[in-house]
Amino acid sequence: MAGIDCGTNSIRLLVADVEDGRLVDLDRRMEVVRLGQGVDRTGRLAPEALARTLDAARRYAAICADLGAERIRFVATSATRDAENRAEFVEGVREALGVTPEVVDGAEEAALSFRGATSVLAGRHPGPFLVVDIGGGSTEVVLGASDVEAAWSMDVGCVRLTERHLHGDPPSDAEVAAATADVRRLLDDAARRVPFGRTATLVGLAGSVTTVTAHALGLPRYDPAAIDGAVLEVDRALASCAALLAASRAERAALPFMHPGRVDVIGAGALVWAEVVRRVAADVGAAGGALRVAVTSEHDILDGIALSAADGA
Repeated sequence: MAGIDCGTNSIRLLVADVEDGRLVDLDRRMEVVRLGQGVDRTGRLAPEALARTLDAARRYAAICADLGAERIRFVATSATRDAENRAEFVEGVREALGVTPEVVDGAEEAALSFRGATSVLAGRHPGPFLVVDIGGGSTEVVLGASDVEAAWSMDVGCVRLTERHLHGDPPSDAEVAAATADVRRLLDDAARRVPFGRTATLVGLAGSVTTVTAHALGLPRYDPAAIDGAVLEVDRALASCAALLAASRAERAALPFMHPGRVDVIGAGALVWAEVVRRVAADVGAAGGALRVAVTSEHDILDGIALSAADGA
């Protein structure tokens, strides 16, 4: 089975076998294509961004063929949802891969993220889980134990927030304040739909969170095995978020674990994660509990897509 996750910043492929309901990876890879370049401003997919993404889709098609993938599910998320010309994207993917991409809504995106994360976390940490998937254009927050109980998709992500606010190198205090106000307003809205105070385990997904975690761990290179399942004290996670947001582009680029395609947007991703951690910790405290740690997972919407592809086999 193969799953492809095409987001605002990256396109990712997972080819896997399914054994006893769990994925056994055959190939897992990611390319930063920045499909959402300028979409927040123009409402359209840029021709050069579309070309980069379809080139990657053709490479993924060859890998799927080589590994004998019997079924492919291609899911596109925030940038494509928001684009007026998404029909061009849909037709291009159909030609490249022979499958029609599904442009899913925020609710489906949230459910797939939750399934992917909890497929490996269940039994290792107590529920309910609050799974937070920070993408390039949107952020999903999903609460549940074994199933989704409440979910919401916020129109904020590392690419969207960078393009709106964080233009300085490093961002100015005024830019950070404006970006923070945006995130807090959206978290207020999300908290009316998702009861953050019920969280027993906070789980962060996707490249912004995994990069913050690599920074907190002081890794000499990006190491998924070290990052997956990492448990960080809240203060340690927040300190890494603050350091990445305050760093210059050159300082970020020099970090040994930093993917080149994240250098210009990791500050925004770190800001979003920091605000989520603060808000959830405050709401858990107000409910009489205490949130002391955050868990990072390398298993996310991509795993959920592959598992759902197996369901439909």
